[in-house]
Amino acid sequence: MGKCEQCIVRELSSLKALNKDELIKLAECKTSRIIKKGEHIFEEGDSVNGIYCVTSGVCKLSKLSANGKDQIVKLVKAGELLGQRTLISEEPANLSAVALEDMEVCYIPKNEVLSFFDTNNQFSRNLMKTICGDLKETSDHMVSISQKTVKERLAETLVYLEDTFGKNEDGALQIQLSREELAGMIGTATESCIRLLSDFNKNGWIELSGKKIVIKDSAKLKRIADIL
Repeated sequence: MGKCEQCIVRELSSLKALNKDELIKLAECKTSRIIKKGEHIFEEGDSVNGIYCVTSGVCKLSKLSANGKDQIVKLVKAGELLGQRTLISEEPANLSAVALEDMEVCYIPKNEVLSFFDTNNQFSRNLMKTICGDLKETSDHMVSISQKTVKERLAETLVYLEDTFGKNEDGALQIQLSREELAGMIGTATESCIRLLSDFNKNGWIELSGKKIVIKDSAKLKRIADIL
């Protein structure tokens, strides 16, 4: 999987604050894993005891509600870290991480990360800033769920998926979510999500081709979502 100093995770995450010696130490203690689509990286309630560096692929962070629905809190892509909040709080994972496509991840044990935390102030500040950013995303998501209609949330999510993960050559969203997963992102029943997608399709804002979604009028979706 290459050297830590050349890794996308190091370039894009709080690990960029580590010096050469620390990166060598990191490379010596990390273990690399391939996670197949649909497999768990960790489950809610697990003791993670370290952080995961996502070097390729995408996973969903989700929480199982009392009625058995999978509420997706965040999508995590290459260049990001998993498990940093649990590392600092020393609590079991409050979310599950499941691969949405085949992934490559590197695992760094807790003691190694905390040694950087104690000796590298910039690293510790970056890590806390990332955790604060995650908390802001979560609170923004909660406000969206409580104040926006399902139609507005679907439009907002489709725009987010296009802006964050891009499109394939055929124009379809690069990340393919099932209808159930999309419903889990916007906090609604799968049936409601399917009906809304059909409405968006009829209005010419998107085009449906099997599981694929092609956005035809992103400006309209942004107006619906009130994010212009």
